[in-house]
Amino acid sequence: MAETPEPAEPDGPQEPTLDEQIAAYQREYRDLDPQVEKVVSALGRLNRRMNVAYGRQVAALGISNAEWEVLKTLLLAGEPYRLGPGELAKRLGLTPAAMTHRIDRMAGEGLVTRDRDENNRVRVIVELTDEGRTKWLEAMRMASDFEEDLLQDLSPQERGLLGEMLIRVLRRVEHAQPDAGGRLTDLD
Repeated sequence: MAETPEPAEPDGPQEPTLDEQIAAYQREYRDLDPQVEKVVSALGRLNRRMNVAYGRQVAALGISNAEWEVLKTLLLAGEPYRLGPGELAKRLGLTPAAMTHRIDRMAGEGLVTRDRDENNRVRVIVELTDEGRTKWLEAMRMASDFEEDLLQDLSPQERGLLGEMLIRVLRRVEHAQPDAGGRLTDLD
């Protein structure tokens, strides 16, 4: 197994190590379970750093994380990659106003089109363009490379086990917080 590289030295104040953070928490809250805190804190830091990495990747493609989310949602809808603005807003946990703003921007960039539904002229349909799908594919290529590098120190068996364990934790959170799938605030 390859050795895990040491983190690069960041500019500015350093974040405490997980062990330092947990020791400080235990000093202030004696009932803390350090094993639980280590898992939860590591997941939080991993999530934050992965979001930064993904943000840099999509920015290199000239799109934002918010735009990536719309492209992904349209793609997940399946061919012909179309949804109404209300359905997009619901799936992304956004307000209709935020969704309209995002669609306007993306239509101007050629990532999506917004047209009236031929069967219901009152209804608007948002559709992924070839340019939007190309951006999505390129972002996926970049993310796949990053993710493969991220998990390079884990064997296929360890990857499978980690995936199963994280899914069990995710199911527990989804059961306890069934309304937490959307966002509490808009990304725009």
